[in-house]
Amino acid sequence: MRYRHPDRDQIRIDGVLTALGHPVRLAAVRLLDGGDERNCGSVLTELGIAAKSTMTHHWRVLRDSGVIIQEPSGRENLLTLRRDDLDARYPGLLDAILAGARTDEAAT
Repeated sequence: MRYRHPDRDQIRIDGVLTALGHPVRLAAVRLLDGGDERNCGSVLTELGIAAKSTMTHHWRVLRDSGVIIQEPSGRENLLTLRRDDLDARYPGLLDAILAGARTDEAAT
């Protein structure tokens, strides 16, 4: 199975903000922000989510909005944050959102 990903110029601010507006998706993006490609299973484990089916919708929203690349690799999917594309399209947006998430987490 191959997934469709929007081209850089097709990434829309409303889609990015919607995708990052959900706490589970934001937490997944924070994990991917290290720059490394990660398999879905390792992200699920770090997030403490047991069922893959729980994340299927979230991966689709992140992928369709242009926030991540999701590529099949054997029986797993590999995830990569599209930081370069997001930074080129909306400079500073991802940094501001992730910094805000860290601030919110520290306040709780």
